[in-house]
Amino acid sequence: MKINTDAVLLGALANLEESKRILDIGTGTGVIALMLAQRNHESFLDAIDIDATAFEKSSFNFANSLFHERLNAHHSGFLEFFDLNPASKYDLIVSNPPYFLNALQSPEEKRNLSKHTNEQFFIDLLRAANHHLSDSGKLEIIVPVDISLMLQELAPDFHLFPHHCYKIRSYPDKATIRHIISFSKKNDPVLEFKDFCIYAQQGVHSMQYKLALKDFFTIF
Repeated sequence: MKINTDAVLLGALANLEESKRILDIGTGTGVIALMLAQRNHESFLDAIDIDATAFEKSSFNFANSLFHERLNAHHSGFLEFFDLNPASKYDLIVSNPPYFLNALQSPEEKRNLSKHTNEQFFIDLLRAANHHLSDSGKLEIIVPVDISLMLQELAPDFHLFPHHCYKIRSYPDKATIRHIISFSKKNDPVLEFKDFCIYAQQGVHSMQYKLALKDFFTIF
């Protein structure tokens, strides 16, 4: 899959406070991991992808980046990766995951692999995060609103609790299309929301978007 808006928003907005060990699940081209490495020069990142082509592309991009010594690509699904690294702990786990639940799948296999999943994927992700986050660690993912609501219901079963959410809109007068939702082991009584708008008007990015991406996009 090509670099998309979901990926760069997560890369720009994920909370990196006290995040030295980071895992990117489903890294694709590696753009999220690269952005996080640029934002936090003390971080060390593992980036995994089950697709061989994505692994090769992210490996190439990491090797040719300024942050290559702090980035490691792995050709693996996250369950297999954790089976091989049972004691690993992370301060931050991020993912721009597949999210078309039980949807009609496209005939193109790689697109299916990167965008389609089922509820079990998210259950496995929450369970793995519970075991492999540090005590103060965070799981941050970008998903459509309906998936976010499902995760908020499921997460407490795995001792994870939502504590922060960006509500992403395309335009100021449009409905929310994505959540960047953050979970931790701390059971905060209030879920904090922030609004984020991508465009000010047709073809014009919002100042909020420009400020978030100015360190990554040469057009800003």
